[in-house]
Amino acid sequence: MSLLHAVFRRLIKKGVVTLVEADGSRHVFGSPDPFFPDIVVRFNDRRVAFDIVRGPRLGFAEGFMDGRISFEKGDIMDFVGLIRANNPWEKGLDIEKKGPLRRAFKRATRRWNQINFRRQSKRNVAHHYDLSGKLYDLFLDRDRQYSCAYFTDPANSLEQAQEDKKAHIAAKLALSPGQKVLDIGCGWGGMALYLHKHYGVDVLGITLSEEQLEVAQKRAAEAGVSDHVRFELRDYRDLAGSFDRIVSVGMFEHVGVPNYREFFRKCHNLLTSDGVMLLHTIGRMAGPGSTDAFTRKYIFPGGYIPALSEILEGSEPNRMIATDVEVLRLHYAFTLQEWYRRTVAAREQIEALYDERFFRMWTLYLAGAATVFQYGGMVNFQIQYARSRHALPITRDYMMKSH
Repeated sequence: MSLLHAVFRRLIKKGVVTLVEADGSRHVFGSPDPFFPDIVVRFNDRRVAFDIVRGPRLGFAEGFMDGRISFEKGDIMDFVGLIRANNPWEKGLDIEKKGPLRRAFKRATRRWNQINFRRQSKRNVAHHYDLSGKLYDLFLDRDRQYSCAYFTDPANSLEQAQEDKKAHIAAKLALSPGQKVLDIGCGWGGMALYLHKHYGVDVLGITLSEEQLEVAQKRAAEAGVSDHVRFELRDYRDLAGSFDRIVSVGMFEHVGVPNYREFFRKCHNLLTSDGVMLLHTIGRMAGPGSTDAFTRKYIFPGGYIPALSEILEGSEPNRMIATDVEVLRLHYAFTLQEWYRRTVAAREQIEALYDERFFRMWTLYLAGAATVFQYGGMVNFQIQYARSRHALPITRDYMMKSH
């Protein structure tokens, strides 16, 4: 416990965390601050501290999921937020300092963990996206947009912000009626249906999730647009044909760094000579990193958040011109905070669908994600690509006029 106490003292300066150990002893860390919460966390067995010291992220996560860590005051969002707010990315404090041997091991294993073989890719997608549709209905917006929204005003509703996200992306695609659009990682079909409805384009959406495919196809049929908006269960590597535009939202995180060159080579070959692509992905403000053990094991197996340098390293050899780069900083924090709020409000329904352990896992996932965008090193990148320097106007004015 003494080692864990030392870590808490280093991490917690503002706000108060009272740690109640299994034997009932209490230890207080930090100092009162009107902008930080007062939290009481309890370790319900003596092994919790050992598990956290041995593997901080996974040890804490599994302790919380199993009910061996609980909160008597505050909740998981308060706790994770307090830790990260005390140690924002800009301060440059590495919460898990690594020695030279561990850094070497990380480098050696990182690339292997980022390989997404075809068969494994489908299993990885199913692990997360083939969960019950009822779960996603409980915390997403009506259109089931499971990616960063775009808040023109932080006070906007989630529904408004997701509509604005689709409009913002569509503006960057510079669409014209009758064009052929490819949506790589189409989710439940909302983006494809939006582009056809507002711009008169024909869209092919592809996914590796059978549950998402079924919902997307049903939505297109109910809207009477199945002849213009098609959805297929397809790996992007197996596609052929020619498209005027390509859009990919929230899928690139599952590609894997070793496959980036192949991904962009495929996109280049699928685009017409004057084609345009918009890539929307979570990204790192720092350089290359690794996926934490909790996320890799429980949330997104095979997932990896890229640095901007890694994305460009994949696109540049394929003569894909990065014509516009926008960094969305706090938008995903606002999005995830609302998802968390809705998840907590739907606790009974979620536990009925799964169990208490799943609910705790899901709230930890959302709390960790929300705070890493609010205080940590994650942002969203929107990168516009073109095959030709003449494919788009030479100023960004057209994007503003399209809104």
